[in-house]
Amino acid sequence: MKKTYKVTYSDRADKALHKLDRPMRILIMSWIEKNLVDCTEPRRIGKALTGQFKGSWRYRVGDYRIIAEIKDEEVLILVVDVGHRSDIYR
Repeated sequence: MKKTYKVTYSDRADKALHKLDRPMRILIMSWIEKNLVDCTEPRRIGKALTGQFKGSWRYRVGDYRIIAEIKDEEVLILVVDVGHRSDIYR
């Protein structure tokens, strides 16, 4: 039986989500719910990041990005940050 991943949010990601307007927040939260919560292979839809973000994964939702760390030993996806693609990598 394959392990299914749980999703948690860092304080930074939580704060970033609450700063978004309601429709975008609902869109991103429902995307996470549909694609990441209880998934068995979180790396198949994301992209590994390089440079200062090495070890993190990026997920695209329109013009927004979800930055996450995948912790296999804990079967956990930690959403580190959420933001517009022009601001997220700063």
